[in-house]
Amino acid sequence: MARPLEQLTEQGVAVWVDSIARDWLHKGELRRLRDEYQVVGVTSNPTIFQKAMGEGSFYDEDITRLAREGLDARRIFELLALDDIRAAADDMEPVYRASNGLDGRISFELPPDIADDTDASIREARRLFDELARPNVFIKIPATAAGVPAIRASLAAGINVNVTLIFSIERYRQVIDAYMSGLEDLAASGGDLTEIASVASFFVSRVDTNVDKKLQAIVDKGGPEAEPAAARLGTAAIDNAKLAWAEFQERFSGDRWRVLEEAGARPQRPLWASTSTKNPNYRDVLYCEELIARGSVNTMPIETLDAFQDHGEVRGQTILEGMDRARRLWSDLAELGVHEAEVMDELEREGVRRFAESYQGAVETIEAKRSEVVR
Repeated sequence: MARPLEQLTEQGVAVWVDSIARDWLHKGELRRLRDEYQVVGVTSNPTIFQKAMGEGSFYDEDITRLAREGLDARRIFELLALDDIRAAADDMEPVYRASNGLDGRISFELPPDIADDTDASIREARRLFDELARPNVFIKIPATAAGVPAIRASLAAGINVNVTLIFSIERYRQVIDAYMSGLEDLAASGGDLTEIASVASFFVSRVDTNVDKKLQAIVDKGGPEAEPAAARLGTAAIDNAKLAWAEFQERFSGDRWRVLEEAGARPQRPLWASTSTKNPNYRDVLYCEELIARGSVNTMPIETLDAFQDHGEVRGQTILEGMDRARRLWSDLAELGVHEAEVMDELEREGVRRFAESYQGAVETIEAKRSEVVR
């Protein structure tokens, strides 16, 4: 009998891992996940690199060498991270070839301190994509107001993009439009659409973390709103993702998309990110079991991969279940005083801030080691 991750793959979900570290790359851990866990892609972010570089001494020799070359901590961080991305891309190259470029992809994020700078994002996406020099890499660009035009420009320039930190349906619509516009621009300049790949990373569990806190305050207060608030606990993240899936289905079946598809373009697959369960009262594989959708990607931390392989349940295309409830999500919450625009603004600002703090933490860790070498 097929194991859970294999069953998930059979349902058309691309299983990616949301983790990277030099020690487990060297030990062949990514190849093991590829061969035993059906893992066909890798995502990374500043928090992941902060953890990898801050633990142990695996990077110390390279930090010492680069410090002696006179490089600052920010550039050292970048060079170390890019080496890891290339190594992961090489490990995933067989998947890339076997899937005709659909999977086997590795993502590297722009510095989060330029999330509100369109020109800098465009410039850095080009530089990093060229410096990585691998066909199976994505540059991660956050879906901020400044990031959306950078996404379009980067795609038009032939850069593969993982659009990250998407929370709201309205911003997701802008991301889809940026993707199609970027492809149209590329085609108009004579570019090859068959060479472009992109995913749209819709963050999941963080929505529950934000909304549940607001709902729990209503429950604790008591009164007539307590019961409907309690009924909505733990539903916002899944329902919001289901609304995103419905948007994807609609937009990638219209006339505008068909023209691009005929020219060789691939759909921009929705990617479910932040799929580890933060609330211990919820099932630890909740966001993997409830968002099974053919043609989607689910990127999981290693702990969630292990949990799903151990006891995950695959019961078909669960993304299609409960759509009536999903469509009522924001009207139900608005009646309780929880408003979509406010929630999504908080989540986006928090997401950028958290990645910026992790990025700075990684740089400071390297700076401390660099300073020792310089002294």
